[in-house]
Amino acid sequence: MIIMNPVCRTDVRESITRTGHLWVGEHAGHDSPVNAEDLVAIELAEDEREVLRCGLAEWGGPAHCSEALAVAMDFRSVADLHEERLRLRAALVAGDPLSLRDWRRLVAATEIVFASDGFGSGMDWPITTGFSDEETIKILRRLQRTVARALRGALHRHDD
Repeated sequence: MIIMNPVCRTDVRESITRTGHLWVGEHAGHDSPVNAEDLVAIELAEDEREVLRCGLAEWGGPAHCSEALAVAMDFRSVADLHEERLRLRAALVAGDPLSLRDWRRLVAATEIVFASDGFGSGMDWPITTGFSDEETIKILRRLQRTVARALRGALHRHDD
């Protein structure tokens, strides 16, 4: 199978031989549909990976998550958010595959921590992350398209 992110500026393709994971991207074969806990690898540009990493880090810093917000982002609790953010960050930095659920939680948590001044970093985001608001919005839009496309592809892939 081949990993390829159409948004990524590089034209690097990587053959994957790992088992137990569905690798999303261009490939020669067809795979069965996946469920929310199946693992999906999405190749990200370095700035995309860094914005997601910063988004997770902000929940351990200036952001203030309520129990209701943690549950809305699909975590069991604020404590679960803090525990899971460490695991998600490690997987993100390593380029490891994540579940469909994890990808959705990762993007949603980053969107909220960036945009919300009441719960997230909000106006402090550029100071604490080094990314301007304009730069972050452009990166988040690319991430939203890339992740949504990959997850839709993973969910709708069928054997012929």
